[in-house]
Amino acid sequence: MIVASDVTMKFGSFTALKSLNCSIPDGIIYGLVGSNGAGKSTFLRLISGIYRPLTGQITIDGAPVFNNPAVKQNIVYVPDELYFLPQSNMNRMADLYRALYDNFSDERYRNLTQTFGLDPSANINTFSKGMRRQAATVLALSTMPTYLFFDETFDGLDPVMRNLVKQVIYNDVMERKTTTIITSHSLRELEDTCDQLALLHKGGIVFESDIQNLKTSLFKVQIAFSSPFSREDFQEFQLLSYTQAASVATFIVRGDREDVVARLRARSPLLLDVLPLNLEEVFIYEMEALGYAFKDILM
Repeated sequence: MIVASDVTMKFGSFTALKSLNCSIPDGIIYGLVGSNGAGKSTFLRLISGIYRPLTGQITIDGAPVFNNPAVKQNIVYVPDELYFLPQSNMNRMADLYRALYDNFSDERYRNLTQTFGLDPSANINTFSKGMRRQAATVLALSTMPTYLFFDETFDGLDPVMRNLVKQVIYNDVMERKTTTIITSHSLRELEDTCDQLALLHKGGIVFESDIQNLKTSLFKVQIAFSSPFSREDFQEFQLLSYTQAASVATFIVRGDREDVVARLRARSPLLLDVLPLNLEEVFIYEMEALGYAFKDILM
């Protein structure tokens, strides 16, 4: 398990992370979303042991990460800005990874290189942006990591390659119980990928939830009655938003869907529709309930 306890990180006068706390269970895909400057990349570099936090600490399975080669043997980090040795090809980079990671798998390296259709003897400088991202992913996965961290995982990848990368990550999580952290600016990109999702803003996690519970506990209702009604008639429900146009009301409600629908249906409405919310809509309403302007966080 990854545990961040009261972590603060500054660069000069800029505070990248401020008193951040979180726990990330083993064997899941954890999504981290936030605007530029929210602290996503800094957080990944801290849990990779690249940075030492100014205050607080980050541990993996109870052991500190920074300056701990034994822990780092099980960690691989693919940054947003990729780095390869000058004039190198994938085979030369594989030699480097092989020297650093005891569990580097030559068989997996060969299989993944073929799966992604990459030429391991070609100079990486000739690769497109997407191909370079694929090469970094192949090399990272070949280390057989226990902890896999991706910064802007799908940047530069076409839809086919995005799905392939997702499938490879899924397989590692399912078969090897790899803990994966993915950062992105896009909630839609992470919606069908992650088990848990956190929103980072101004150096702290302001919202964190299991995606399945998040999406099933919040939903939209459209309802109409033959007689006049108003928001006050729904005080028994936990409403996060309410609008009404003539005899039709639309509101966002938190609670057990079956129970809410049963109680509304008992009022004999003329119209009753229950509509699902996408992840971005869920976050908007959850953040508004916490007093944050969601659009200002991600704009």
